[in-house]
Amino acid sequence: MMDIGEIKLLRASVATYNRVVFQHPEDGTRMLALERKASVMKDGSVSVQAQPYGGGVHILNPTPLKKIIGEIQYDSERSKHEQDFRILIPPSKWEMIKEYCMRHLEEEDDIELETEPDRELTEEFFETINVRLNMGQYTVRPLGFVIENRPVRTKNDHATGQLTVHLYRVFEIDIVDPVLCKIMLAVSQLYSDSDLGGRAQQDLDYYGKGRSNTILALPLNQVVEAYLSLPPEERYRKLVVDDHELDESVLVLLENVDVPQYQRL
Repeated sequence: MMDIGEIKLLRASVATYNRVVFQHPEDGTRMLALERKASVMKDGSVSVQAQPYGGGVHILNPTPLKKIIGEIQYDSERSKHEQDFRILIPPSKWEMIKEYCMRHLEEEDDIELETEPDRELTEEFFETINVRLNMGQYTVRPLGFVIENRPVRTKNDHATGQLTVHLYRVFEIDIVDPVLCKIMLAVSQLYSDSDLGGRAQQDLDYYGKGRSNTILALPLNQVVEAYLSLPPEERYRKLVVDDHELDESVLVLLENVDVPQYQRL
């Protein structure tokens, strides 16, 4: 794996990831909810995988950040338009950026960075289960930070292949509305991965995008045990649980599953 000092320009991605959990309506099992996404690839194949709810942190006031790195260079026009913290930096600035982000992301109503998970969570729940989430339906608990200092090549559609380091602000979102819990479980069981792939193909045919998404609910202990069954050095990879492929980013949510690639704070 390439050393950070050998890279001239590094992509820094700062995001919020949410461990969305709820009780199974029938047996009380603690369930983990993930966003399940299907995409038609350039070669015509269909990829279906599950990943955490969450997304890029918005930069609300770029002026203080500019004092650290100079003019902000976003990784794509989309990131620039949305003010997402997905930027290109000299590798020497990564330590300063981590310190800056952790200091501000711990504040509830920070004026420089978006610090709460609610906006992204609300948007993604509407996309995946067509429900307009309200704050009375869930509780929020900060779980800390996860840092990935070793550069990896991003799979982000708008910056594919760029060497990237990550900082994640992690929250636990506990869904407490029993009706919503039933909806989440029902929607999860409604579509197989094959069904979702078919919907992505239809989306490509009609709209030219080739994407579809829904929710996936799995027992949290089952996911944790699947990763713990592997040696630590083999855990950072996609993993199939109950016939569903989980992206390696799911590991960010599992604080009791150690991997060499992640520093948990």
